[in-house]
Amino acid sequence: MPEKEKIREMFDSIAPEYDHFNHLTSLGIDRSWRRRALRWIDGPQVLDVACGTGDFAIAIAQKRHCGVVAIDISEGMLAEMRRKLEAEKLERRITCELGDCAALRFRESSFDNVTVAFGVRNFEDRSACMAEILRVLRPGGKFVMLELGVPGWKPVRNLYNWYFKRVMPLIGGRMSGNFDAYRYLPASVQAFPGRKEWCEFLKGCGFVDVKHRAYNFGICRLYVASKP
Repeated sequence: MPEKEKIREMFDSIAPEYDHFNHLTSLGIDRSWRRRALRWIDGPQVLDVACGTGDFAIAIAQKRHCGVVAIDISEGMLAEMRRKLEAEKLERRITCELGDCAALRFRESSFDNVTVAFGVRNFEDRSACMAEILRVLRPGGKFVMLELGVPGWKPVRNLYNWYFKRVMPLIGGRMSGNFDAYRYLPASVQAFPGRKEWCEFLKGCGFVDVKHRAYNFGICRLYVASKP
């Protein structure tokens, strides 16, 4: 089975417990990371890629009062998102649909911002995905990305690695019944490129004015880049 299909099936299987797990294991800090990223988003049209259950898309629509198109490869995640949109009465402000970042259906220069919150590490072909994101951005538009990272300070890194590799998979596995998924998620964070490597990668893909911010000792990292 292709890697993309495996990831799709994994997220479908854990979708019902996904929000509860994230807020529980991060002690709610993940919400503050999204709020900080909102400062970099401007313009009336936003594409949120790998939207998951919609937390970031909803925050964007509520705080920035713009239109949001949200896509994800997991129908299970989108089903959870649709329930949230109905509860928040945001169906007219946010549209969500199945979509693959490596082959976006949108025309060139369609969006003022493209955002991804905690999804880039799951992209099968990151070069193809970044090329598509750059294509659909308007000139001067911003790519705003949040991703989990590994702390640089050794004492925090050791504690983080113990918690991330030992405790979180146990909690997630028991909540969802899918222990493999919650072993994959920490491993995907460990395997993701570091700050310098990822910034250089974005520049190599054609982005300019690449910025980086580290939050909570580098557990979360914000990247912002622009289309020339």
